[in-house]
Amino acid sequence: MYTGIQHLHSGLAYLVLIALIVVIVLMLIGSLSGKEFSEKDRKIALVAFILSHIQLVVGLILYFISPIGLNLLKSGGAMSDSAARLTALEHPLINIVAIVVITIGYSRAKKLVDSRARFRSIYMFYAVGLVLILSRIPWDSWLG
Repeated sequence: MYTGIQHLHSGLAYLVLIALIVVIVLMLIGSLSGKEFSEKDRKIALVAFILSHIQLVVGLILYFISPIGLNLLKSGGAMSDSAARLTALEHPLINIVAIVVITIGYSRAKKLVDSRARFRSIYMFYAVGLVLILSRIPWDSWLG
């Protein structure tokens, strides 16, 4: 079960990154072109929103069933080792913050009336979330 969830978390990460990049580009184009924010735009942003939240839930499940996640913090040795600290603390914490930022951007855009402001809310908050996610991906273990 652990290996399956680990593969799901890694595979879903690609979808989340692609979805966030696509949404950021489309919302940026929408903002710069002055077009009206449509239901289609909202649904496109919603796809990335949902995928990022599913990724968070899968990641949290993985964190608590993993032999390394929470156990590294309990053992006390995680803070002195940068790779262990990334796995045990930085990756989950920063990604939770990233999903909160994405959620704020999406929720804020739903409340706004002006189309340009709605586009900007989504692309700016999603971009900050994406940067946070990219900053804490364990690249060595993910690509290696």
